[in-house]
Amino acid sequence: MTSKIAVIGSGFAGLAAATSLADKGHQVTVFEKNSSPGGRARHFTSGDFHFDMGPSWYWMPDVFEDYFARFGKKVSDYYTLKRLDPSYRVYFEDGPVDIPADFDELKALFESIEPGSGKQLEIFMDEAKTKYEIGMSKFVFKPSHTIMEFAELNIARDAMKLNLFKSFSAYARKHFSHPKLLQLLEFPVLFLGAKPEKTPALYSLMNYADSKLGTWYPMGGMSEIVKGMVALAEEKGVEFKYDANVETLVIRERAIKAVVVNGYEIECDAVVGAADYHHIDQNIVPKGFRQYDEKYWDKRTMSPSSLLYYLAVDKKVSGLLHHNLFFDTDFGKHAEAIYDTLEWPDNPLFYVCTPSKTDPSVAPEGKENVFILMPVAPGIKENDDTRDFYYELIMDRLEAHLGMDIRKHVTFKRSYAHKEFQHDYNAFKGNAYGLANTLDQTAFLKPKLKSKKIKNLYYAGQLTTPGPGVPPSLISGQVAADELNKLLPKAVAMSV
Repeated sequence: MTSKIAVIGSGFAGLAAATSLADKGHQVTVFEKNSSPGGRARHFTSGDFHFDMGPSWYWMPDVFEDYFARFGKKVSDYYTLKRLDPSYRVYFEDGPVDIPADFDELKALFESIEPGSGKQLEIFMDEAKTKYEIGMSKFVFKPSHTIMEFAELNIARDAMKLNLFKSFSAYARKHFSHPKLLQLLEFPVLFLGAKPEKTPALYSLMNYADSKLGTWYPMGGMSEIVKGMVALAEEKGVEFKYDANVETLVIRERAIKAVVVNGYEIECDAVVGAADYHHIDQNIVPKGFRQYDEKYWDKRTMSPSSLLYYLAVDKKVSGLLHHNLFFDTDFGKHAEAIYDTLEWPDNPLFYVCTPSKTDPSVAPEGKENVFILMPVAPGIKENDDTRDFYYELIMDRLEAHLGMDIRKHVTFKRSYAHKEFQHDYNAFKGNAYGLANTLDQTAFLKPKLKSKKIKNLYYAGQLTTPGPGVPPSLISGQVAADELNKLLPKAVAMSV
């Protein structure tokens, strides 16, 4: 028997959930409030410039390969990957350091900065590999309904290897002492939602993903992943409705009977809420059926928001690679502003992506596509004056490092921050990355994937299991779909 499934949102979690359910033979419709799919991974064009709007790092390629393999496909069926080498460039106060893709070269770089650190890096990465393999094989695909899922003896034993109760900061300092090396290791966790001192050492697995699995780029931009996932979903029979705002749910006997979209009731047998969890829970689910209250949500620790600038530059910009991190100011003070005081930083770190260094399709010949990101606290007030102030501050430093004038060559500029995240994605407190991966918000301590008050409502995305980021969101959609499918009448699976 075929069930009618409504999926709210077409980000990575929604696309994965929809395709997984359609593959099981169900009739799936994705309702997307925006005019195009992808959620934060949408893109836009300005003349001949093509801008990815959000995610720009392609890490954990195995997650994408496993996803497409689930349906008998390969990544290469939908887009072409290129490994970046150097992986990225880091600007410190005394100049740039390129991070090589080759691990032996990376060890040599560490050794040149801190004698003995090459060997320590090898030990650090061996332990990080163990965490990655255990985490990916035994933890991230668990629905995390209860703690009992983690009570099996072998999982409890493995948990000891994950350093769940040691901070990332303390763990890194067990191996390294040079400030540059510590910043290189700590930067991947900066976006997980807490300072390294409050992030579990488990997340050194991100360093393994960075240094061993590599930094990649899908030619054409990150939106090519979305195109590929949409194409696969449509091959499986998924129907997409754009400019389709889900306003509320029709519930009888603790079960959803219909979704109300743009004022019209559309019958369904179940729902996967893959848009912002808080928005669905507090604004779409009727009172009396909500999973949590506002007091609960206000106590959640959120990952950062971002202040973004998309720039079209009418000449080539020397001194930049595809990915560039500017750590030329105090890392700790910026982290404190994001996570402790929740205010605008005085002298921020920032990131510059220049995909036109790798991909000629995203900017005209002789010109540059530039994307700037500054991590900021969620839920803080901002306006045009704020954006103008930080644009000038960042460009002052960028031009000083590169030794060239860029501003007068900018022919297009667009900024994006809290109010756009809220408007476009209903993002709670304007967050960009979801719920923070702190110890008290890990696994079964996250907002639940399954509604406890509505029989046929499941959630997916970066505010639930397994957490923030593109690969976790991709996994979240699959887990939610598999859990929901257990409750649905068996259907005839679709074949491509």
